[in-house]
Amino acid sequence: MGEVAAAEERKQSLVLAINGERFQLSESDVHPSITLLEFLRSRTPFKSVKLGCGEGGCGACIVLLSKYDPVLDQVKDSTVSSCLTLVCSLNGCSITTAEGVGNSKDGFHPIQERFVGFHASQCGFCTPGMCVSVFSALVNAEKSNRPEPRPGFSKLTVTEAEKAIAGNLCRCTGYRPIADACKSFAADVDMEDLGYNSFWKKGERDEEKMSRLPAYNRHSSNLQFPEFLKKEIKAGADLASKGYHWYSPSSIEKLQSILQKNEADDGTSMKIVVGNTGAGYYKELEHYDTYIDLKHIPELSIVVKDQTGIEMGAAVTISKAIEVLKQENVNDFSLESKTVFKKIADHMEKIASGFVRNSGSVGGNLMMAQRKQFPSDIATILLPLLFETYRAAPRPLGNALPYLNAAFLAEVSFNRNSTGARLNTCRLSFGAYASKHPIRARNVEEFLIGKVLSVGLLYEAIKLLETTVIPKDGISHSAYKSSLAVGFLFEFLSPLVNTPDQISGGLCSGDNSSMLRDYNSKIKDNNDKLNGTKFPTLLSSSKQNIQSSNDYPPVGQPVTKVGASIQASGEAVFVDDIPAPGNCLYGAFVYSTEPLARVKSITFKSRSPPVGFNALISVKDIPGKNLGCTSVFGEEPLYADEFAQFAGDRIAFVVADTQKHADLAANLAVVDYDKENLNPPILSVEEAVERGSFLQVPPFVFPEQVGDFSKGMAEADRQILSAEIKLGSQYYFYMETQTALAMPDEDNSMVVYSSNQCPQIAQETIAQCLGLPVSNIRVITRRLGGGFGGKSIRAVSVATACAVAAYKLQRPVRMYVNRKTDMIMAGGRHPMKITYSVGFKESGKITALKLDILIDSGAFPDVSIVIPGAIVGSLKKYDWGALNFDIKVCKTNRPSRSAMRGPGEVQAAFIAEAIIEHVASTLSVEVDTVRSINLHTYNSLGFFFKSAAGEPLEYTLPAIWDQLATSSSFHQRAEMIQEFNRSNKWRKRGISRVPVIQEVTVRPTPAKVSILSDGSIVVEVGGVDMGQGLWTKVKQVAAYGLGLIKPGGTEELLEKVRVIQSDTLSLIQGGFTGGSTTSESSCEAVRLCCNVLVERLTALKEKLMEEIGTLEWEALILQAYQISVNLSTNSLFIPDSTSVQYLNYGAAVSEVEVNLLTGETTILRSDIIYDCGQSLNPAVDLGQIEGAYVQGIGFFMFEEYPTNSNGLVTANGTWSYKIPTLDTIPRQFNVEILNSGHHQKPSGEPPLTLAVSVHCATRAAILEARRQLGSWNSEDDPNSTAFQLEVPAVMPVVKERCGLDSVEKFLQWTMGTK
Repeated sequence: MGEVAAAEERKQSLVLAINGERFQLSESDVHPSITLLEFLRSRTPFKSVKLGCGEGGCGACIVLLSKYDPVLDQVKDSTVSSCLTLVCSLNGCSITTAEGVGNSKDGFHPIQERFVGFHASQCGFCTPGMCVSVFSALVNAEKSNRPEPRPGFSKLTVTEAEKAIAGNLCRCTGYRPIADACKSFAADVDMEDLGYNSFWKKGERDEEKMSRLPAYNRHSSNLQFPEFLKKEIKAGADLASKGYHWYSPSSIEKLQSILQKNEADDGTSMKIVVGNTGAGYYKELEHYDTYIDLKHIPELSIVVKDQTGIEMGAAVTISKAIEVLKQENVNDFSLESKTVFKKIADHMEKIASGFVRNSGSVGGNLMMAQRKQFPSDIATILLPLLFETYRAAPRPLGNALPYLNAAFLAEVSFNRNSTGARLNTCRLSFGAYASKHPIRARNVEEFLIGKVLSVGLLYEAIKLLETTVIPKDGISHSAYKSSLAVGFLFEFLSPLVNTPDQISGGLCSGDNSSMLRDYNSKIKDNNDKLNGTKFPTLLSSSKQNIQSSNDYPPVGQPVTKVGASIQASGEAVFVDDIPAPGNCLYGAFVYSTEPLARVKSITFKSRSPPVGFNALISVKDIPGKNLGCTSVFGEEPLYADEFAQFAGDRIAFVVADTQKHADLAANLAVVDYDKENLNPPILSVEEAVERGSFLQVPPFVFPEQVGDFSKGMAEADRQILSAEIKLGSQYYFYMETQTALAMPDEDNSMVVYSSNQCPQIAQETIAQCLGLPVSNIRVITRRLGGGFGGKSIRAVSVATACAVAAYKLQRPVRMYVNRKTDMIMAGGRHPMKITYSVGFKESGKITALKLDILIDSGAFPDVSIVIPGAIVGSLKKYDWGALNFDIKVCKTNRPSRSAMRGPGEVQAAFIAEAIIEHVASTLSVEVDTVRSINLHTYNSLGFFFKSAAGEPLEYTLPAIWDQLATSSSFHQRAEMIQEFNRSNKWRKRGISRVPVIQEVTVRPTPAKVSILSDGSIVVEVGGVDMGQGLWTKVKQVAAYGLGLIKPGGTEELLEKVRVIQSDTLSLIQGGFTGGSTTSESSCEAVRLCCNVLVERLTALKEKLMEEIGTLEWEALILQAYQISVNLSTNSLFIPDSTSVQYLNYGAAVSEVEVNLLTGETTILRSDIIYDCGQSLNPAVDLGQIEGAYVQGIGFFMFEEYPTNSNGLVTANGTWSYKIPTLDTIPRQFNVEILNSGHHQKPSGEPPLTLAVSVHCATRAAILEARRQLGSWNSEDDPNSTAFQLEVPAVMPVVKERCGLDSVEKFLQWTMGTK
């Protein structure tokens, strides 16, 4: 006990290095709960680490952690999540952030330069973490004993390069260019496999390509561990400050002493940590008094190998465990043991992501499973001392909790006189299906042991298993999880159900080593058949066919994205990167958990105010109008006045001294509700219809009916009446959550930095809320870490809340909304219910369509009144003959839905294809035939779209449709798929081709161009760059436009142009950035400015040319300044009536493979042709097409956004909300940009709707599964081909549509045919 006391009295500091710089922290400098991310962002200049989730689930906060081992004189380098790593655990460690990898001052690393050249950064929020992941992979690859690679390459392999970023999330790019940038370092890369980039041109030899890449020197790029740290004591720090303690015991005895003291100190809270990764799953809502770090106790970190097996300490990290299990020098072990070790390691590599496994411990994982019912894989696979493991999860490579996991061990023997294998012993364990702990299916084991496997025995075992693995009531997808257990057992045992002739010779009872080799071979072959096509890498070679233009240089050329280099180094400044002003406070929302209730009071759980608490701002503190947003669409209050309208409604705003304290205080808030004498909340569109709760859509925005529906139905040979579709919502998952910083300024004014697509709307809203003139409010927006519509209207209330608090307290107030709160309040995409009736000919030609659509708008208007028009506009991609509709916008007690990339249009794309599929199914004809016959002719296009149809030559869809069939080998692949499906019982493939016609509207947009005295150029535009390349295109147009007056050409001006942030007092009438057309309208506004400046300079240029003959740009501008030529001008581009609306065309083919046992869908290939008209920058447009398409895949296939019975969002983080990742995008992803020449066309939203092709292909594969299932049934099922596939088509949904009982049906059929 005395030793512990002495440790408390001893003042000990913490020493670490960050990017080679020494940081020494005393006990009073740091609280034990402070994470490395908090420390880096608040106490150092290094802001590249971003808070994306706070759960270790996104990779935005990754750093490289280096530890020196003085005994081995070696440095261990690994990535970790700085959002989970506690800074007190890092004594003697070196940290490298993206700035330390490379930066603008010391030079960028080749990683960062290649990210730029491969166009692999869009919004840039995730890019620093990506670069650190690749850097770590390079550093560790160089430590391997592999052969020396070719000059310019690393020892990294392509597979390692892909896996290095498999745990990093990106919402913008679609991952393909990121993967290419990473793979460009790999020793085994085929240069032909690397996609479109700015380094080389198509057709160049590999040697030329390599010479053009930013040079990578393996030796100069090595990471150096700081020498000053090697001299530091490597023991952990023992720190004590203000009643808080951090202990790093170095022995079991010291640990016991600390635990005994803590037990004696009644009421002291304690946390035992190794990597602190559990905090990502079980959120800490309060601080602990005592923290104990176990990493420095040798017994807990040791690995012992002997003939009996491998023993690991509880503090051994999961990554270290994998490394040990995979070591090849385990010569003391038998073949069986080596096989088991490898299978354990392979399974463990699917747990979380690499940067979590690098710090999370095996013991911690097991303790969470034991004490908190965490769905652990490790607990399951260690339960039987496994032989084969299984896992079904939304992501193949991990970083996702399993629906179910399993591990099986069996010892079998074969006898030539029997017809199968005899199970001598077996162990069957199952976990992660919502049981308290992993279980052994002992009743099934007992049933199987000692028996010879047969089809009948396997069937009986499976029926017994169904009574054993039973998820508890109320758990989602419970029937699916039971079905998975059956599928796993079938997959494990089915290879052993054979006749003796099918077993290789030489086996006899008890020959276990031979049996194991044979079984391993059989199980591998079986797994290959069951689990789908195996690729050596995640992504195969993809093609990007890009047509660039040299007619108006640099316009039309693939110029790299503005700011991409500093995005890659983490030097690009986002709102939350702005250094906190002195005396700054931080805010967090208190939101309602009830859908409709009277708010009586707000208190806190603790008697004393929460730590760091400053103020609670509510509706009574608003000096002006209670307004969270005002726009042409309607108004929304900032805070609930008397009534909270929905679960997630803003009630108040907690202000504290740090963001962590503000979040903790908001979590401690207790809201007293009263529901007396209130009507029940409206939580569905059906309830809204019953109670007449609608938003009125003004006639001028409501779409027009097309044709005569009654006549069309009368012409039809067949009809489908009153079929229903339901569509859910989708969350934006921008990597940067909502954020703002408000600072009171002189003369009763306010400066607000906001991550916002609509700075003008924020300015006007804040002014009304504060009761001030609009001229007193300056809103500044430089860049967004992703927006997708979620930072248009929804961001305004965040900026306004900060402004109100800052105004009341007369101190700067900022907020970075945590991911959970953001997801609860965001609203997202509009859910809807659709009822349709359709008439059609026997040929498949549709003659009439009627739709009744109920749109859930939520509680307030937001942009909901324009959604009907967007839906109908996208539906008109087919010639329906006549199109009639009744669309109601329902007002419900749910969060206000807002614009999300392709609002209404994405849903309409699915509705259209679902109807086409239904018609084809009814007629029993190929779906592609029905699609093709209902494509528009030019005449029908004009009938449906009227003035937007354009000239006949502009209608490029028919040509695209045919060209895509050829370039994708669509018809040949369809025949190959039929043969594949006939040959494979447990895998089925599908292919689908879909079109897009999307109408867009061009809006008025301002710009300002100024030429400074040295010839440099400053451009301001109304549009906001959120990753879509708007600034890049604007810069190109400015360079071209002013280059018309520049002697010698236009391209040299490109580097002189600087596009600056949006400032609502500098450039007015900025409007909002959205609808895909802001880039082109901003460019046109800039071009108008350039025309004015060129006109002003022309006379002077001609005069000087006559006098001196040659003239430099700088001399021209200097002379213009001297004679007072006005070199700054504004413009407001207003589209004329002939160009305000136009159509966009494209098509996609997708092929998928479905695993019938798990429901997993693998996207084998996608081909897209998209008409960009006359692309201003084909590299930017390619990135937009790919990124939009992958975001669409998320909506159609992966992203569930559920709520509880009160409408409160329950998928509130990376654990439960799964966007696409590198391992879930198309394995082969081919994109062709068509430059038809008909002006610039947007690429940000129309391609997203083409992702419905993946959903349709999945439906085609399921249809084949259902036909097969029907052939196994004793009775024909008339509904086998008539089914609806929900959105998203997640694994449980796909499996259910394929047949939850498919294994049982197959075994019954097999028994019946013998």
